[in-house]
Amino acid sequence: MSNFDNIVVSIDIGTTKICVIVAKINKQDLQILGVGKSVSHGLKKGVVVDISKTVQSIKEAVKEAEFVTGVSIESAIIGVSGGHIQSFNSSGAVPIKRNEVCQSDIVNVMAAAKAVQIQEGQQILHVLPQYFSVDSQERVLDPLGMYGVRLEAQVHIITGSIASVQNLVRCCEMAGVKVTDIILEQLASAEAVLSEDERELGVAMLDIGGGTSDFALYQKNGIRHTKVVPIAGNHFTNDIAVGLRTTICEAERIKHNYGSVLVNSITSDEDIELELIYDKEKSIIQRSYLINIIYARAHELLQIVNQEIKNYNLKPFMSTGLVLTGGGSLLNGLKELTQDIIGVPVRIGFPRTENIIFNMLNNPMYSTGYGMLIYMIKKQNKSIESLNGPLASRIFFRMKSWVSDFF
Repeated sequence: MSNFDNIVVSIDIGTTKICVIVAKINKQDLQILGVGKSVSHGLKKGVVVDISKTVQSIKEAVKEAEFVTGVSIESAIIGVSGGHIQSFNSSGAVPIKRNEVCQSDIVNVMAAAKAVQIQEGQQILHVLPQYFSVDSQERVLDPLGMYGVRLEAQVHIITGSIASVQNLVRCCEMAGVKVTDIILEQLASAEAVLSEDERELGVAMLDIGGGTSDFALYQKNGIRHTKVVPIAGNHFTNDIAVGLRTTICEAERIKHNYGSVLVNSITSDEDIELELIYDKEKSIIQRSYLINIIYARAHELLQIVNQEIKNYNLKPFMSTGLVLTGGGSLLNGLKELTQDIIGVPVRIGFPRTENIIFNMLNNPMYSTGYGMLIYMIKKQNKSIESLNGPLASRIFFRMKSWVSDFF
């Protein structure tokens, strides 16, 4: 991983930023050593569209992280997202060989559940167990040792474009970093911002990034539904630039300084000075006009998410509400608008850690990068536990890394 022991590195390759987080494992805790960031060029909606620009952006972020931490970064885990991500539930069943569920039965039923036809050009990224059932009886999370003749499994399968994922891996390799594992970004963000109680009782999460907004639903400590929506922060910025006839840079500044979705909250309108896209001329617009532009796009995004919830009847599983995270979640009034449209309690999700050295990590925009580190430490802990440990540990121990399978 690096020239230090117990060092873990994550690279969040986003549409607007590249973020490299370096941490050291102290027993089961993570000590953040430093962060490297760079503006992301060469990606659109989470997909590489210009390899050379993407490689350069990764190099800049890695170089900064190495300078801050003094660690030579050789390998890392990366996140994947984008419109090419697809997910669905699947089930499988196998006979129980000796009338008592053993480890091989569990492995076999997982293999049967993922033996499904997927679209050409897609590759399975994750096969996540939801529950098991013995002889069509009550659903259980761990069937090991149970008596019966037939074992069934319900799983959530996530696939991604082979080309899109390979391009991300290739960019990292060209930047001098070996990819050790890949994780779907909303799964990583969930690791960082969701509590165990929320996962058990039922919670949804919406990670609003620069190019995509990633939705995930958890219940009974298992994933129930995932969805990638190709609308995110960059779309807000582009709408402002077009509507106000200004530059992308100026639109981003205005969004951060004056942006809001609370159309009814302004009692007295405010004038905003901005620079037009041509000849650097100045113009004055009213803040209410800006808010109406942002509101339209926010409303569209949340309506898409709400329709997804309705289509799959997901609201009964959202007992504890919905968690907003990612850089886009900080938009003023978005929490209240989400609560109105979705109709459930909403909170802003910050990375859940007490060992933050740099205050900059205490920000929803770092949820994915920090969540990848938590994912890595959990994977390492599970891989060294006994095969007689919890079910998730045994399954994880026996499953090969998708990256290894891919190459």
